[in-house]
Amino acid sequence: MKSSVIVFPGSNCDRDIAVALEKMQFKNQMIWHKETTLPKSDLIVIPGGFSYGDYLRSGAIAGKSSIIEEVIKAANSGCLVLGICNGFQILTETGLLNGTLLRNKNLKFINKDINLKVMNINSKFTAKYKANQILKINIAHNEGNYFTDRKHLDELNKENLIAFKYCDEKGIIANKSNPNGSLENIAGIFNSKKNILGMMPHPERMIDNLISNTDGVNLFSSLIN
Repeated sequence: MKSSVIVFPGSNCDRDIAVALEKMQFKNQMIWHKETTLPKSDLIVIPGGFSYGDYLRSGAIAGKSSIIEEVIKAANSGCLVLGICNGFQILTETGLLNGTLLRNKNLKFINKDINLKVMNINSKFTAKYKANQILKINIAHNEGNYFTDRKHLDELNKENLIAFKYCDEKGIIANKSNPNGSLENIAGIFNSKKNILGMMPHPERMIDNLISNTDGVNLFSSLIN
């Protein structure tokens, strides 16, 4: 399976995701944001980091980069697209995903491992997980507070487009298990066709027990299969 990782000035998780993809046997290429063509790809990843130093707002400038037009074309033709953290923010800036990521509720940068509940296993991103499985995944963001309008929120719930929600170690979804104030504890969403996933947590950091855990592995194994 062929993957392409888009790299922006300020990306700092591009190498992490490349390591994860290569470990899972993807044939990966790194694509600089100024490129105007994409190699043939089964998966496009927009990684985490601080593209353009989060100047103006997170993902705003990156969303206008030369390569983004090709990413949008590929996504609209059915290519799988994964946006992690800053990548999620960029996906909302481009309109590939609806909603926005606001400042965390405590107005502070958060970097810690949190619990997630898998809300939908009927996708190419989550098929290897179990329904309602609880994961421990790292988050590291300043603008992870997901917000959208009521119409879109109803659509997300009705069409089962919420991929992950923040929860506690027992799987309970409540305000106290919400690290950033996200609407309904939302940590990741799909588009209507489920070929695009945006998520704030970093699954690429959870692929090896020596450095963390392996709770992120099944996202990549779902894709490779």
